[in-house]
Amino acid sequence: EIVDNMDAAFEGADIVYPKSWGIESLFHKPEEALEISKQYKSWICDERRMKLAKKEAVYMHCLPADRGNEVTDAVIDGPQSVVYQEAENRLHTCKAIMAMTM
Repeated sequence: EIVDNMDAAFEGADIVYPKSWGIESLFHKPEEALEISKQYKSWICDERRMKLAKKEAVYMHCLPADRGNEVTDAVIDGPQSVVYQEAENRLHTCKAIMAMTM
């Protein structure tokens, strides 16, 4: 389901996995990127929004996360966050792919 409302997207979610909000064409223009990103300040994943998801919902992120803009410290460091387990599993996945190609 595709929705245009952030709160609606969180409602009843099993997993919250944000998409990168960086503007690739502005990666080398940080001042301009910061100015544009101000209009999306309300898009942050915070505790209030995580409470809209299922009680057992988890927060995932491919890292690095933009703390304070994309996600609050309380969420990424909180009990629903599995970002470090995800990162560890990514390492094992990469090793397995390397082993298969050798």
